[in-house]
Amino acid sequence: MEEDELECVEELEAVLQLAPEVQLAIEQVFPSQDPLDRADFNAVEYINTLFPTEQSLANIDEVVNKIRLKIRRLDDNIRTVVRGQTNVGQDGRQALEEAQKAIQQLFGKIKDIKDKAEKSEQMVKEITRDIKQLDHAKRHLTTSITTLNHLHMLAGGVDSLEAMTRRRQYGEVANLLQGVVNVLEHFNKYMGIPQIRQLSERVKAAQNELGQQILADFEEAFPSQGTKRPGGPSNVLRDACLVASVLDPRIKQEIIKKFIKQHLSEYLVLFQENQDVAWLDKIDRRYAWIKRQLMDYEEKYGRMFPQEWCMTERIAVQFCHVTRTELAKIMRTRAKEIEVKLLLFAIQRTTNFEGLMAKRFSGCTLADGTVKKAELPPPSTNPFLEDETGTETDETVIEKGDIDRPKKPKAPDNPFHGIISKCFEPHLYVYIESQDKNLGELIDRFVADFKAQGPPKPNVDEGGAVLPSCADLFVYYKKCMVQCSQLSTGEPMIALTTIFQKYLREYAWKILSGNLPKTTSSSGGLTITSLLKEKEGSEVAKFTVEELCLICSILSTAEYCLATTQQLEEKLKEKVDASLMERINLTGEMDTFSIVISNSIQLLVQDLDAACDPALTAMSKMQWQNVEHVGDQSPYVTSVILHIKQNVPIIHDNLASTRKYFTQFCIKFANSFIPKFINHLFKCKPISMVGAEQLLLDTHSLKMVLLDLPSIGSQVVRKAPASYTKIVVKGMTRAEMILKVVMAPHEPPVVFVDNYIKLLADCSTDTFQKILDMKGLKRSEQSSMLELFRQRLPTPPSGGENTSSMSLTAPTPEQESSRIRKLEKLIKKRL
Repeated sequence: MEEDELECVEELEAVLQLAPEVQLAIEQVFPSQDPLDRADFNAVEYINTLFPTEQSLANIDEVVNKIRLKIRRLDDNIRTVVRGQTNVGQDGRQALEEAQKAIQQLFGKIKDIKDKAEKSEQMVKEITRDIKQLDHAKRHLTTSITTLNHLHMLAGGVDSLEAMTRRRQYGEVANLLQGVVNVLEHFNKYMGIPQIRQLSERVKAAQNELGQQILADFEEAFPSQGTKRPGGPSNVLRDACLVASVLDPRIKQEIIKKFIKQHLSEYLVLFQENQDVAWLDKIDRRYAWIKRQLMDYEEKYGRMFPQEWCMTERIAVQFCHVTRTELAKIMRTRAKEIEVKLLLFAIQRTTNFEGLMAKRFSGCTLADGTVKKAELPPPSTNPFLEDETGTETDETVIEKGDIDRPKKPKAPDNPFHGIISKCFEPHLYVYIESQDKNLGELIDRFVADFKAQGPPKPNVDEGGAVLPSCADLFVYYKKCMVQCSQLSTGEPMIALTTIFQKYLREYAWKILSGNLPKTTSSSGGLTITSLLKEKEGSEVAKFTVEELCLICSILSTAEYCLATTQQLEEKLKEKVDASLMERINLTGEMDTFSIVISNSIQLLVQDLDAACDPALTAMSKMQWQNVEHVGDQSPYVTSVILHIKQNVPIIHDNLASTRKYFTQFCIKFANSFIPKFINHLFKCKPISMVGAEQLLLDTHSLKMVLLDLPSIGSQVVRKAPASYTKIVVKGMTRAEMILKVVMAPHEPPVVFVDNYIKLLADCSTDTFQKILDMKGLKRSEQSSMLELFRQRLPTPPSGGENTSSMSLTAPTPEQESSRIRKLEKLIKKRL
């Protein structure tokens, strides 16, 4: 019995298991807070809710009665709903039948409406049929009347045109011909009709006759043979020009060609190749002649030709073409007689005339492609030069402040540029050769002036002197570039750039590098290499103040040349044709000036470094094992500081305008001095505990001086660059760590080796050997120490370098700062 009940319960649960969508719809339609209505109803939890404690079981009968009452109410509701559904099927069939009847009635009504609409449409068509026929008839009648009117106009116009042509009534023909041509265009689709085709042929014949007749009239008025011209313009010819504007463009071109040829015939005779006025020295007469001719044309024939023909400009343009051809021919014949001054004179006069043409004419007749208007280059930010059209084009001096001067707006290009002056381009080699010779003489003069006047005097107030020859050179470069760009923007500019490159290199080597001090003033024959050698018992010869100033001046000049050469390259690229722009490259010359700057800085570093060598040598020769107490800084430190305070302010003041190179000088000196100091430190052996403490004090003093090196002797105290400070702190901290290791006891050995590896982070056996020598250990002790050192070394990573050259991770800046503070406390205690 129990099994049957369980099966019934399972079947009931299976039936009541609703889909989630259905359950959600039920909850939305019949919201309920009753736990019995939940889909995840749990009977056990529900019972525990009703009877949470044992005492609540006393009300079990009351709860059971309530549940039974609820069950009976649910059964009544279910029964009522089921009984109410018994008649649903019958009601649904009845409603369906009623709907079908209503649809049939609606279909019948729609059919009746459609039939009535068809009948109405048929009636409308019958009513409008006659109206459409009348509409078409009206349209065709209008077209016919219009066509007949055009035909009448065409026929009458052709008859009038032929009659006026015979009577040379060009004024009336000009107005009539355009109308006839416009009317004839309406009959293009009727050319199959013989009468229309005949009228079209008559119009063409009249046009041909007009063209031949007008050409004959112009030939009679302006004969090709002879130079005599009529006294004034003809009204007939003026009207004939109006007719020619309507006829075939060939007629207009023929008239213009013949008139211009006849107008310039006198020019070809006066300036023949065998005439004296044809040579370049009298080129002004050519342009004076055309100016007179143009004025004469305006007075006599200005009203004869229509304004849109631009006859004045056409005459001037044809004159330019003829002049270019004639000049090219005579220059080829007399090429040996061309000199630079004569060539420049002719080019200047020609470019002036081309400029005058640009002001007078628009250049609209140049659309045939003979001379193309140069494209406007992109706006440049290069301030190297001022506007070439200004009044100070060739005289303005390029000074250091000029590179910050805003550039003037560039004048619009001349559409007539090169229309004549292009013929001079094959002969510009004369100009290039002349500039090559002049620049060579200029460089030689610079060399002679430098030898005669000597090095420039110190100019501390202005932050170092720039050689005046530098500005003179670039002023001349500017003048040459402007002249050449006016002559040509093609291959001659490339040739001139090659000349510029040649003498930039010569200036760098002859004027700058050639005048760098090679010997010191205090001992003859002492080279820069000997400055690096150690001397005992004598002061090392070093550069004088004048020589230091000279080196700084050459460095400043090289820096100015470097910046100005870069701007020169940009300006040359603006001037030259776009197709040749890639061939302009002054990178090699800029590298040359960079080498001069590097050599100058290296000389300054070597001089100061060599001045410190005797002091470092004295340090390594001292008996550090005999030092009994720690005192003030040692004499060798005082000597090094003295040399630094003597040289650095001079260099600083003379490089005030080029601070980045002064910073490079400081960095290179630190990179040179600190390793040398450490090498001399290793030579101090053996060192006692007190001696190591004294060296530690000296090292700290040198470190402080090096940190203040960029601002020594400066009125304005500035913070040293971070890159320089990092180099000094890293290098001098290593020297301090070396002395700390020397001060540490070597017993027990394991602690000493570990302390060495921790402080120096150097796994080189050579360095460890030097530390042992500084401590004065015996060879037997050193052997055992070295063996222990090799054993205690950390294992190198796979693929890494040899253990002897491997370095451990350097201590962090925080660790270095902590060690420095401890070291300072130790020094203070000793003092």
